[in-house]
Amino acid sequence: MNPIAWLFDAQLVIGDQVILWREIVGNAFGLASALGGLRRKVWAWPVGIIGNALLFTVFLGAVFGTPNPVNLLGQAARQVMFIIVSIYGWIQWSRNRHGDASAPAVTPRWATGRERVLLVVLLVGGTLALTPIFRALGSFEPVWADAWIFVGSLLATWGMARGWTEFWLIWVAVDIVGVPLLVSAGYYASALLYLFYGVFTLIGFVTWMRVQRRADAASEPTAT
Repeated sequence: MNPIAWLFDAQLVIGDQVILWREIVGNAFGLASALGGLRRKVWAWPVGIIGNALLFTVFLGAVFGTPNPVNLLGQAARQVMFIIVSIYGWIQWSRNRHGDASAPAVTPRWATGRERVLLVVLLVGGTLALTPIFRALGSFEPVWADAWIFVGSLLATWGMARGWTEFWLIWVAVDIVGVPLLVSAGYYASALLYLFYGVFTLIGFVTWMRVQRRADAASEPTAT
C-alpha cells in the first residue's frame, strides 16, 4: 500500500474511540517544532509546516470522511495560517543567523508596552469578530473557543517569529481553552498534546526569559 494512503486512512482504536494516526503524527511534528523553537533552531519552522498540513485534513472531519465527522473550522483554518506565518518565520530566522548555521536564529526580547496592548486588542477583537463567522459556517460549539484558539495561535506564531518572549504566554492562553474544546469534540490526541504543551510552554517561557536576561547582562557596559 502507498505509505501516504496508509497514513491518511490508518486508525488507532482504543475502546470505542477511533483516533487517526495522522492526528497523532501531525501533533508529533508540532511537538518537534515546539522543541526546535525552544532551542531557537530554524528547522522548527519546516517541521511544523509538515504537521500543519496533516492536521488540516484531521480537523475537517466531515469533509474528508474521517471517523470523527466534526468540523473545527478555526482549528483547520489555523493550520493554513500556521503554514503562511511559518514561511515568514522561517525566512526571518534564517536571515537572523547571517550565514552562521550554528548561531541561534533569534535573540529573545520583551515586547514593548505598545506591542503588548496591540496583542491584547487583536486577541479579544479578533475572537469577537470571527465568532459569528465561524458560527455561520457551522463550526463546533462553543464557537468563541474555536475563534480564540485561531486568533491566539496566529499571534503566538507571529510573536515567535518576532522573537517576543511573551509568545509563550499566548500559547498558555490558547491551551487553557483548547483542551476542553478538543475533548468535547472528540479529538483526544490533540487534546492530550495541548495538555502537555501547556506545561511545555511554561518551560519555554522560563528558558527564553533566562536567555534574554543573560543577553541583557552581557550587553551592559562594564564598570571601570
